[in-house]
Amino acid sequence: MEETLYDIQGNPIAYIAYGNEAVIYMWQGKPVAYLHGDCIYGFNGKHLGWYDRGIIRNTDGLINGFNKKASDVFVKFEPFKEFKQFIPFKSFREIAYTKPFFSIRKSSDPLSQMLLSGAK
Repeated sequence: MEETLYDIQGNPIAYIAYGNEAVIYMWQGKPVAYLHGDCIYGFNGKHLGWYDRGIIRNTDGLINGFNKKASDVFVKFEPFKEFKQFIPFKSFREIAYTKPFFSIRKSSDPLSQMLLSGAK
């Protein structure tokens, strides 16, 4: 099963592939992060934020993206996904940030930038 992740403008940026683990791939097939509980970790071990009720939040609690069900904007058409690349070895996970108050404000940082900061 796969779930598309959209940026705050409704563009498909990434998707979560659920299997033995929940891996986040960029639309071009690059694995950049994974879910550990409700935390989003990059393969480089960096804590990137949270995935809570379909909403992606950065470490400041601001909204960076969402799935279709949690969307508050019109989502755009999903283009063809490129082949998935091999999943890299996970680096040691840093300790998760303390959860901030989850804001209704949207982050000015692009979802792609947030997720790519976790790539190896």
